[in-house]
Amino acid sequence: MPTKGTGAASQATISSFFQNSPVKAKSKKRAISPQTIDLTADSDGEPPAKRQKRPMHSARDSSTDAAEQWRFTPTSPSKEGTPDTNIREFTEAEIAAKRARHEAFKKKLLLENNPFLRKKSDVSVMPTEETPETSGEESDQAFRKLNTMFSNKSKERSKAPLPPLKASKKSAILGPCGQPYTPLELQVLQLKKDHPGTVLMIEVGYKYKFFDDDASVAAKELSMVAFTDRNFLVASIPTHRREVHLKKLLARGYRVGIANQIETAALKKAGENKNTPFMRQVTNLYTAATYVDSLDSVDEQEQYMAPPFMCLIEAPKGSNTTDISVGMVTICPSTGDVVWDDFEDTLMRIELETRLVHTRPIELLLPTSGLSEPTEKMLSYFVGTSAGDKIRTESFGTPMSYVDAFSFVSDFYTDNNKAATASESFKSGRLMAEVAGFPQRVVIALAHTIKHLSAFSVADAFLETRFFSKFTTRAHMLLAANTLINLEIYRNETDHTTRGSLIWILDRTKTKFGARLLRKWVGKPLVDKRVLQDRVDAVEEILASSSDKLVTLRQILKRLPDLAKGLCRIHYGQCTPQELALLLPAFEKIGDAFEAIETPSDGGFKSTVLNDIVYSLPKLKRPIKELLGAISLKQAAKGLKDTMWMDPERYPGIADADLAIQSVDVELAEELKSIQKLLRMPSLKWTSVAGDEFLVEVKKSENRPIPETWYTHSKTKYLARYQSPLVKRKLEERAQYQETLQAEAQKAFSSFLKEISEKYYTVLRDSVNKVAIADCLLSLALVALQENYVRPDFTDDDTLEIVDGRHPMVEALRSDPFVPNTVEMGGGKPRSKIITGPNMGGKSSCVRMIALIAIMAQIGSYVPASSVKLGLLDCVLTRMGASDDLARGRSTFMVEMSETSEILHSATHNSLVILDELGRGTSTFDGMSIADAVLQQLVEEIKCKTLFITHYPLVANNLAKKFPLEVQNLHMGYEKETRINGIREITFLYRLTPGMAPESFGIECGRLAGLPEPLLLVASQRSLILQAQVQERTRRNQFIMHTRLYKLLQMAKRCLSARGVETATMIEDLNFLVTSITKPTNGSSD
Repeated sequence: MPTKGTGAASQATISSFFQNSPVKAKSKKRAISPQTIDLTADSDGEPPAKRQKRPMHSARDSSTDAAEQWRFTPTSPSKEGTPDTNIREFTEAEIAAKRARHEAFKKKLLLENNPFLRKKSDVSVMPTEETPETSGEESDQAFRKLNTMFSNKSKERSKAPLPPLKASKKSAILGPCGQPYTPLELQVLQLKKDHPGTVLMIEVGYKYKFFDDDASVAAKELSMVAFTDRNFLVASIPTHRREVHLKKLLARGYRVGIANQIETAALKKAGENKNTPFMRQVTNLYTAATYVDSLDSVDEQEQYMAPPFMCLIEAPKGSNTTDISVGMVTICPSTGDVVWDDFEDTLMRIELETRLVHTRPIELLLPTSGLSEPTEKMLSYFVGTSAGDKIRTESFGTPMSYVDAFSFVSDFYTDNNKAATASESFKSGRLMAEVAGFPQRVVIALAHTIKHLSAFSVADAFLETRFFSKFTTRAHMLLAANTLINLEIYRNETDHTTRGSLIWILDRTKTKFGARLLRKWVGKPLVDKRVLQDRVDAVEEILASSSDKLVTLRQILKRLPDLAKGLCRIHYGQCTPQELALLLPAFEKIGDAFEAIETPSDGGFKSTVLNDIVYSLPKLKRPIKELLGAISLKQAAKGLKDTMWMDPERYPGIADADLAIQSVDVELAEELKSIQKLLRMPSLKWTSVAGDEFLVEVKKSENRPIPETWYTHSKTKYLARYQSPLVKRKLEERAQYQETLQAEAQKAFSSFLKEISEKYYTVLRDSVNKVAIADCLLSLALVALQENYVRPDFTDDDTLEIVDGRHPMVEALRSDPFVPNTVEMGGGKPRSKIITGPNMGGKSSCVRMIALIAIMAQIGSYVPASSVKLGLLDCVLTRMGASDDLARGRSTFMVEMSETSEILHSATHNSLVILDELGRGTSTFDGMSIADAVLQQLVEEIKCKTLFITHYPLVANNLAKKFPLEVQNLHMGYEKETRINGIREITFLYRLTPGMAPESFGIECGRLAGLPEPLLLVASQRSLILQAQVQERTRRNQFIMHTRLYKLLQMAKRCLSARGVETATMIEDLNFLVTSITKPTNGSSD
């Protein structure tokens, strides 16, 4: 090594350019040595003479050799006259290798410090031709040694080692904004990839966030602002508003997934992945049909019916491509009701429409291919015209074969792991026996429904049902879709609400599950006389009896929660402690209402229906007593899952976690005493600030001896708050125990719900059904209390006799009294009535009144009339109004004809058929001929009860003459008055009157509608001219007919007196005359 006076003088030291002026060292700081460092000096020589020895870090000693190989050595030779024997000459290969390492070192430094190069996803140094591959590997090893030498581990012992730079660059993926995706954004990408077609609500801290396309949906449907955050469009909602926005999205037809954080902060901090983002996964998946709302929900999606889910499987019927067979399965997850059907349908898909209108599904499950075009049109029409919530359509691929479907369903219903939460029918094998008897299409639909609902964790609804209900049974009347619409059974046709409908008249129920049962009663009137008689007898006894049990029955219905939905939430494990604290007292009130009796006949009523209710409800006492003894309702109402248990040893996991927390609390109390002694503050207490607990708060002015190891929490002008290391550790430990306690409490609560479902579901469900029946019967009794409502009398013949009947909805909506009408059909009277009369005269209201009274009677209700005698009807069929159906490619007349065709195929001897102005959608002659032919078939062949409204007097007159014992002409009464100016005034009497109306008074109806008077004057004049022409033509035809008859008589006399050839000639003339009379020709003047 050269001495300072020789070699050192020839080259300035690098450190001399960075040497600071001498600065006085501060106290308690190590003095900075002014010694300059010669980076070009040979490390093997002696140290500089003035260099002071000081303790060095062991890493620096070990890295001397590593620093040597990075020293830059110029290739120029030493100056002459200054020989250096310690410097050896380097070969060309060594110099080239050093240069390559030097360049590599420069590139690595640039990569580390250059912010522009950081954005590149990958940086690699390709070996040059002059540099062998091994030199790069040696360079990397040497650089890692140098990097270790410069790193100061003593100052960063608590920090985790950073990952290698090159590896992080390779894993970075650039987003749309040009920046790499964050770990959270990568999680979002994976979640969206795993759940396509689903709107994801992802929990991030105290918010649920929507990302990318989901944010656009949220902005559109929820009326919120979406903004760009790094690589995604983002919208967010507070955690406590999740259910509100979730239901809005479901009501608009979206499938929504809830992605929750499945790690807690305290447990994550203690785990190995504490430096990674929270793990998130989709824990719940919902659609409108699979979402079971909470009990305290005030915005019900449907008042009278929980939204069902429907699956359809279609198969062609024979060689006819238009006729099909359909298998159907519907399930309501929130109530557990399962309904199936297998039916045949024609081109117009009337049967399919009837089932869609009855069930009103909120979600359809259909095959992607295999549906016929008429079926697709019908479903598209139903989805597009549905009022209220949007109907969602899900699809699956090719339907299973029957063998695969039956195997799938068999595995589901014979799985012993599911037996614990299933109904008694499942355990006994009854459900599987029913499935074995299903038609093939129904089994396939059932398999696809179970498979689809399994993804939403609600397939267990098929386990809890006691039996499968068939949509059509012999005990019920099935009202067709157009009958439900024309008679306004479920909703009015003005604003599509329940006001003004039949259900609005009959519904006086107090519970939601009672209202749902009443809707089923209204849509399916009874045709079994015995069951119907029992129902009406129960209503009559409720009205006549003064029993205290009826008073008690009315009392227990008040303020009951939706018990049916609550049971389903228990079964699915979605019930909350607050809901359980609401359900159990309600069941207790029901169970304690009556004393237990041995047999139903001891109930004290004449009605068997009421006795069954009183007999069933006391069975709740024992199970409810056991459940109430297991929990504290007060703690459950507060939502405290850890302290709601009466027996602490029942769930030892909760006791252990609670004991650990108490132990930590004791240690914190001991620590407080130590701090009081240390700070000499005997009255010191723990302080909480901004949610942080166990803080030590002191006044700055007191200058307390705060240890340097304490953590400073916060300071104000006068106060300072600290936390000792022991307290900090204990708080972390306490947080872990608290989260363990929460997990154990949730586990215990889920176990308790499962226990309820396993042991008590059957008796609880049976009691709910009985209370619902009681609610419906009491509702019908309240309807019967209305003025002039009477009990119908059911006969065994085909009589339909209504005396002074009134329209129930019109009477309730209008303040003026409804004009009653009397009608007799069957029982020796004409079974068919042809009704004519003026427009706006009340013909349609009258026939609707007859149909509604018949339906109300077979529901089991009292009816608005003076008296009613009724032989049970098997169906009520209607064809009313005029409307096209362009969505399904049907004109007004085509709709009219298709509905008429369906009536002719469905009507029986015991049916009631209503036809309103049939044939008006085409020309007069075609319409008259169709109306005549249809009515003649109904009268002569089907022989059903028919109400036929027409404006064709000729049709009414001819049929009445042809079938005098089967057809009767009626008209709506009116009074006519003609003014001096020729204007006629019509007074409608709204009463059925025997006979036929001569005209319809259409011009007078136009005047009521507000048509201009000059227009009506022209119409009146034209009407008079046409009437005169018709009358003249009729008079002339009658004259011609009379003339021909006269000639016929004269010729007959001559034939009788003639002989020989003259007789044959006269007989020919007589035949010609008879033919001309029977087949007259226009323009004949004979």
